[in-house]
Amino acid sequence: MEFSIINRDNWYRKEYFEHYLQQQTTFSMTNEINITVLMKNLKKKGYKLYPAFIFMVTRIVNSHREFRTCFNSEGNLGYWAEICPCYTIFDNRTHTFSAIWSPNMNNFSEFHFQYEKDVRKYNGTGSLFPKEPIPDNNIPISMIPWSSFKAFNLNINNGGNFLLPIITGGKYSQVNNELFLPVSLQIHHSVCDGYHASVFMNDLQRFANESEDWV
Repeated sequence: MEFSIINRDNWYRKEYFEHYLQQQTTFSMTNEINITVLMKNLKKKGYKLYPAFIFMVTRIVNSHREFRTCFNSEGNLGYWAEICPCYTIFDNRTHTFSAIWSPNMNNFSEFHFQYEKDVRKYNGTGSLFPKEPIPDNNIPISMIPWSSFKAFNLNINNGGNFLLPIITGGKYSQVNNELFLPVSLQIHHSVCDGYHASVFMNDLQRFANESEDWV
């Protein structure tokens, strides 16, 4: 997958990047996404929420370069031309999970089919990363369907060099006949600001509202 190197000397974010990378500043934003329309459209087709969530997140990340900016394996700063999702699946027998990936697809029905195929093949393996090799151009996505939350934060001790977004969903709740899904976005301040976090959340709500167009 193509990786474009950023020239840090004349990059418009140079000052922000160097400041917040040195400070190792990350932040998270949690929002409740109204999925009432989305759930109705998924139910009509017999589709599941989790792959729809993964699909929407991946589409948003691939629409904004800021969410694809990171260091590659050689330590170069740049951005991937495309990102694929690496998501967790739960093992009911051991109460552990595996992280697997699926290729990025623009057609949801095709992605849903691939998702179910990968889950059937790799669930219950007892391995954290059963599907290898894991592509470098992936983002971590997970869901905690047993509990809702108002905030969520994941701490990574890797020297502050993990720049890609981390997205976590929770258990949806019903309020006045509407369904709301808590979603947490964790990002590195060196490559993304509050504006970009807001863009992500607004895009996610828009995708849910317009789900009839892609489900």
